[in-house]
Amino acid sequence: MQGAAATSVSGASWSRATRGRAAALASRHAGLAAAAVSYSFGTRGAVLAGAVPQLPLLRVRGGGGIRPLFLLSDKGDNGEAVVAKAAAAASVPADDASGAGRGEGDEAGGIAATVELGAMIVAWYLLNIYFNIYNKQVLGVLPLPLPYTITAFQLAFGSLLIFLMWATKLHPVPKLSAAQLGKILPLAMGHMLGTVFTNMSLGKVAVSFTHTIKASEPFFTVLLSALFLGKVPSLPVLGTLVPIVGGVALASFTEVSFNWTGLWSAMASNLTYQSRNVLSKKIFAGDEDAMDDINLFSVITILSFLLSCPLMFLVEGVKFTPGYLQSTGLNLQELCVRAVLAGFCFHGYQKLSYLILSRVSPVTHSVANCVKRVVVIVSSVLFFRTPISPVNALGTGAALGGVFLYSRLTRTKKPKNA
Repeated sequence: MQGAAATSVSGASWSRATRGRAAALASRHAGLAAAAVSYSFGTRGAVLAGAVPQLPLLRVRGGGGIRPLFLLSDKGDNGEAVVAKAAAAASVPADDASGAGRGEGDEAGGIAATVELGAMIVAWYLLNIYFNIYNKQVLGVLPLPLPYTITAFQLAFGSLLIFLMWATKLHPVPKLSAAQLGKILPLAMGHMLGTVFTNMSLGKVAVSFTHTIKASEPFFTVLLSALFLGKVPSLPVLGTLVPIVGGVALASFTEVSFNWTGLWSAMASNLTYQSRNVLSKKIFAGDEDAMDDINLFSVITILSFLLSCPLMFLVEGVKFTPGYLQSTGLNLQELCVRAVLAGFCFHGYQKLSYLILSRVSPVTHSVANCVKRVVVIVSSVLFFRTPISPVNALGTGAALGGVFLYSRLTRTKKPKNA
């Protein structure tokens, strides 16, 4: 009896202890469930979570980082939701790793873009060099320089390439209105006349002398901008014109191939080209419907060709014919090949100039353009073996140095997004 009583007492105490532990365990599970619910329902649940103890944390390594992860032993919809969030948090280091990989890809892409830009600048220089060489050879062997005919041929070749570009969808075809056509027409006239005068100068004097005179473009830019745009340059900018004008004058006085027609036609080329640029700024200022640079240049080229044809017929007639060329004793095939190559290089280097300008700042483009003129002058002197005196070289260097300073002073004050 006593054993049975003892057994019943111990059994009763065991069951009370068991029930106590069960109640404590249930209370703990209820706290865990409340915490999970509070975590799942965001800020509203965060208020409820203040009444329960915080859950322990584990630090889980993964993907190069250490992040805290809630330890959840319960199952259920709320628990699975929290586990999903925890898994998402644990996967962040892997995303960081992929982001690092993208950073390496961006760095590789930056190197590739730099290499591509360098190749474009080299091609820009080479096309300039070969254009001046081929063009000078064609203009030099003809009984008459025929600058209007050569200009019409070069613009026609460029127009053909432009239509091929549009036909193959390498660049979208512009939507040209009558109002835009009226704005672009004077720009095309300036572009056509500038090309005519450049060819006229190249037919009379050495390539190096033509480009030395064309280095005086900033003088005409300052003059025309003051007259038409009302822009008065600063004293440092005006100071850069002194070595430009002085250097051109010094080079002209000591030029072996000096010719007044070559001098004034190169000056006229500067005047017409800079008039085109100044008019472009004045006409398209604030125009939201303006075309992109490539299409604007393309339309200008086509209109320039159409304008050059009647001028060619009026001034020179149709002399660039097989019969006329054979009567002069020239190698017709070689002459046509060089003329085609000159036309290709002419359009190619102008198109590359626009593409490079769209990728770099105006300062970089101006400096590259100044270096390009130096490269063209030096290469033409070496190729044609043009005699040049030390004084002539000093004048050319002074003019180019002034152009470099002018480019730096006039571009550095522009906004960064220009």
